[in-house]
Amino acid sequence: MATGATPSTRDSWATHAGFLLAAVGSAVGLGNMWRFSYIASQGGGAAFIIAYLVLVAVIGIPLMTSEFIVGRMTQVSPAKALRELGGTAWSPLGWLFVFCGFGILSYYSVIAGWTMRYAIVAIGTGIPAETGEYFGEVSQGTDALIGHLVFIALTVFVVVGGVKHGIERAAVILMPVLFLLLIGLAVWAFTLPGSREGYSNYLDPSFGELFNRRILTDAAGQAFFSLSLGMGALMTYASYIRDKRDLGREATIVATCDFGVAFLAGLVVFPIIFSFGLTDQVGESSVGALFISLPAGFSSMGVAGKIVGTTFFIMLLFAALTSSISLLEVVVAAFIDGLGWTRKKATITLGAVAAALGIPSAYSTNFLGAADAVIGNFLLIVGGLLTSIFVGYVILPKADAELAQGLESPLFRKGWAIMVRYVVPLILAVVCFFLIAPTWAAIQTMFGAGG
Repeated sequence: MATGATPSTRDSWATHAGFLLAAVGSAVGLGNMWRFSYIASQGGGAAFIIAYLVLVAVIGIPLMTSEFIVGRMTQVSPAKALRELGGTAWSPLGWLFVFCGFGILSYYSVIAGWTMRYAIVAIGTGIPAETGEYFGEVSQGTDALIGHLVFIALTVFVVVGGVKHGIERAAVILMPVLFLLLIGLAVWAFTLPGSREGYSNYLDPSFGELFNRRILTDAAGQAFFSLSLGMGALMTYASYIRDKRDLGREATIVATCDFGVAFLAGLVVFPIIFSFGLTDQVGESSVGALFISLPAGFSSMGVAGKIVGTTFFIMLLFAALTSSISLLEVVVAAFIDGLGWTRKKATITLGAVAAALGIPSAYSTNFLGAADAVIGNFLLIVGGLLTSIFVGYVILPKADAELAQGLESPLFRKGWAIMVRYVVPLILAVVCFFLIAPTWAAIQTMFGAGG
């Protein structure tokens, strides 16, 4: 068996920009493109955005900084890092990250497969006018399975290339293109006749909803899933950092870019919805809006709709790919460091496992939705809660040197320590409590009569 890489021989980022773009790519995904703005429109508009930003500042940035610190401090995968720093009692948290990486990738790639299918159709014959019927045909069954498998293969192809020549190279190419496409679509959407009504629906404040339990829970879940927290992805990426840099500043940059993409996406989709009279077609399903309502608008635009639709779904595909790469890398790094596997063996083998795990989601959107509720929502919050406790009470007392290097500002360092020790665990414990009932319902859907 091959021996695992040591910190001195382990792969690393070639450039500072490469790490930042990869970290932003991990954070930016399909959730940014619709779920954020959809929840905002349904739950308070600007009030939701304020709640989201507060939670990002209070929870997101402190936790992201914590993951960066653990990763760079240990130079190993999360599963091994937690065991080295906290002993065997903390090993299960590392493997929870691995489980979440497997689980989320298994169904996320199914949705990404739909995105890839739409992008290809938009480029070729154009999206069919009967978008609801078309989505029903491609979202479950053999078509969905093929898209899932192709997308997993694409993810494996990137990750097997390593950090410098695979992940970083993809991020350096895909993320700037994604930003440019999104900005271009936002400028175009501004010219649509219904843009003002769309912006109003998206952003009008309803401050009475600011302390609504559902809105706060949704905001916390969105922050976690969107920022790639609680799954070890950013901890893994930070383990490939060799130079000393201010990790608090890096976390702030990543969180700001992630929010910027989500906010801009809302400035694209809502003008489209209102310009083409699609408000009645937007129900409680964010997936329905992405793959039924918006394509209906594109289809009604003729040649222009083909161009815009192609651009939109290519942008979605890039966002999905950069996120799926980070999910697979969490698992791959754990097996390289823990079992001494080569990168090629780990990537191909574990990619195949993720592909197999995604089969139920490819054949049932009910199963997919339930898996997202259990893994992509509840378990991520649990992972973040345990991470904050680990960093606050295991790392803080014995990492003065790393903290001084990773958090250059004494004021930021003091504030971060208070947040990660007291504020973050309290808030996340409350959110976990509120998620117990819907998570149990989702588990029953997955394994009961509704599965």
